[in-house]
Amino acid sequence: MTKPRYLTKSVFKLALECPTKLYYAKKTNIYPDSRVDDPLLEALAEGGFQVGELARQYYPGGVNIDVMEHEEALRQTNEALKLENVVIYEAAVRFENFFIRADVLEKKGNLIRLIEVKAKSYDQKDSSGFLKSNGFLSPNWVPYVFDIAFQKHVTLKAFPKFRVNAFLMLADKTARTTVDGLNQKFFLNRDKDGRVKIVTPPGLKRDDLGGKILVEVKVDDICEDIFNDTALPEKPGHEKPFPKWLNYLSDHYKQDKKIITPISIVCKNCEFVCDSEQEKAGLKSGFKECWKAQLHWSDTDFEQPLVFGIWDYKRKARLIEEGTYFMKDVTDEDLNLMPSESEDISRSERQRMQIDKAVNKDDIPYTEVEGLRNEMASWKFPLHFIDFETTALAIPINRNLHPYEGIAFQFSHHVANSDGSIEHKGQYLNTNRGTFPSFDFLRALKKELDQDEGTIFRYAAHENTYLNFIYRQLKTTNEPDKEELCEWITTITHSSDSQADKWEGERDMVDLCRMVRLYHYDPYTKGSNSIKKVLPAILNHSKYLQDKYSKPVYGTAAIPSLNFKDQVWIKTEDGKVLNPYKLLKPLFEGVTDEALDSFITDENLADGGAAMMAYAKMQFMEMTESERKFVMDGLLRYCELDTLAMVMLWEYWNYEVCCT
Repeated sequence: MTKPRYLTKSVFKLALECPTKLYYAKKTNIYPDSRVDDPLLEALAEGGFQVGELARQYYPGGVNIDVMEHEEALRQTNEALKLENVVIYEAAVRFENFFIRADVLEKKGNLIRLIEVKAKSYDQKDSSGFLKSNGFLSPNWVPYVFDIAFQKHVTLKAFPKFRVNAFLMLADKTARTTVDGLNQKFFLNRDKDGRVKIVTPPGLKRDDLGGKILVEVKVDDICEDIFNDTALPEKPGHEKPFPKWLNYLSDHYKQDKKIITPISIVCKNCEFVCDSEQEKAGLKSGFKECWKAQLHWSDTDFEQPLVFGIWDYKRKARLIEEGTYFMKDVTDEDLNLMPSESEDISRSERQRMQIDKAVNKDDIPYTEVEGLRNEMASWKFPLHFIDFETTALAIPINRNLHPYEGIAFQFSHHVANSDGSIEHKGQYLNTNRGTFPSFDFLRALKKELDQDEGTIFRYAAHENTYLNFIYRQLKTTNEPDKEELCEWITTITHSSDSQADKWEGERDMVDLCRMVRLYHYDPYTKGSNSIKKVLPAILNHSKYLQDKYSKPVYGTAAIPSLNFKDQVWIKTEDGKVLNPYKLLKPLFEGVTDEALDSFITDENLADGGAAMMAYAKMQFMEMTESERKFVMDGLLRYCELDTLAMVMLWEYWNYEVCCT
C-alpha cells in the first residue's frame, strides 16, 4: 500500500514558508535538502525535547502515544479519549488528509485543551504579546501561532462536538528557577530505532522541579484572527480564506502537484538547492527549477551574482518585487550611495564595492590604508586577542536563573608582542555537568588580561555583550569579589544600551570586525564579515602569511600553542588555500561545522553554533571519558583557531599597511 501523504505540522510549516516546497519535500533522491534533518542535533541546539518533557511533568500521569505508525497512533489516541478526563502526550488527530500530533492534549468532559510546547522565550510583562504595534501578528511569532492554529482547525474538524482551546507553552523570561540542577533531570538519548528520547531520574516528582519556568499562553483570539484572515496584513500563500487554503495545500500535497509561488525574497533561504557535483550526479535544484520556469532563465543566468548576496542591504525584497535579480542591475540610487566623510568605507560604499567587484570578477581586496593606519597607531603592546564560547540553555543549570540566561564556558587568549612574537597564552574551558561557569570564567579572564595595559581585541560585539551580561548577573549575587569583578569589567568594555549603569572603559576592547567593515573589503568573503570567511580570504591574498604558516612553526618554541604541535596552517587545493577551519576534526562525526552552525537561528551566534551544541552534548548526553576528551580537545582547538585568526588578521594588516 502507498504511504498516505498527510499534511502534517512539519509539512504545513514548510508550506507557510513557501507552498512550492510541498512538492520538493521528502524527495531527497531527486531534490536534495541542504538542511540537516537530525532531531538530536536540533535538540542540542534548541533544547526543545527537554522543554517538552518539562511540560509533560507539569501534566503528570498522561497517556503517552509512543508509536510512529499513523493508524496505530490514532487507535491508541481514540481509545484514551473515551475516558471522561485524560491527558495525552503526542495525541494523534486526523481529519481527511490532515494529521497532527499534539504535544499535550487535555480532555475534560467535552472540552479539549491543545498545548503546543515551544522552546522559545516569552515575556509576560510585554503587553503586546505576539502582536506588533499595528495590531498584526509579529513575523517572529508567525510560525508558532500558525502551527497551533492549524492544530486547532484539524481538531475542531475531527471532533465537532467538542470545544477546543489552544495554548502555547513557552519559556517564561520573567521566571527564575528555584532548584539547582534542573536541567540535569532531562538527559538526551536515542532509542533502538534511533529516535531521540528524554531520560529522567527514577521517581522524579513534580516537587523536584521547583517553581514553574514555563508559561501557558492562551491563543484562541489570535487563532480566530487567523481563521478570519485578519492576523496579518496579507494572507499567507494564495488569496484564499484560511480553511480553503489548508484544503488547497492538502489536495496538492496528496496529489503531488506543484503549487507555483511567485519569486520573492523567501527564495534566498531555499533549502532545495544543489551544488555542481550533485547536479552532475543527476540531482535537481528546486530553487533553479522555480526560477527557470518563471523567469525563463538558463543555467548561465545563475552564474551571475544575485542581489541576495548584497551585504547588509535592507531593500532586497523590494528589488526582487521590481524584477531586479542581478547585482549588475543595482543602481547607486537603489543603494542610496553616500560617500564617507572620514577615512573609512561607508556602508553604501562597501555595498557598491562588493557589487562592482563581483560583477567585474575583480578579486583584488581593498584596504582604506590611512584610516586603518591611524587606528593601528593607537594600539598598545602587548596585544591581547580573546574569543568567548557561550550558550543560553532553555532549562537553566542553577537556581535563581531565567530560562535562556546566558553563560560563558570557554575563552582563548593569544598575545602578540612588539617584537612580532606570538603566543597562545591562555585558555579556559568548563564543561562540568550542572556547574554554572560564568564567574570562574571571568576570574580566569581577569587573571589573563590584568598583567599589563596592552590593547585587547575581540571580533564583533559578542564578548562585550556577554561581559555586560555577567556584570548584571554578579550584581544580583553574594559573590565575595563581585564589586572587584564588576569594576574590572567596566575597564575593558562599554555599557550596552540595555545596561542601567553607564560606562566606557579606558581599555575598552577593540572590535576587529568593525575594523574590517570600516577599512577592508575582500571579494573572497562575498560580503560576509565572519571570521571564518575573513581568515581564508586574507590567507589567499597574503604571500607573507602563506610563507610563514606553510611551515610547521605553529606549536613550537617559535609560536607556542596550548593545543597544537608542529601545525601547518597553509594547505592548498586547486590552487586555493584551504580554510584552516576545515583542517580541524568536526566536533560531531559526519556533520560539518557549517551545518551545525545552521541550527542556530540567531545569526549573531551562528559562528559559535558548533561549540554551543558540543557543550550541550557534554551536559545532556551520556559519554565515555574518551568521548568527552575528544569533544573537549575539539573545543579547545576551535577556540584557539578563532583567536589565531584574529592574530593573522592583525599580521596581515601590519605587514600590508606598515611594510608596503
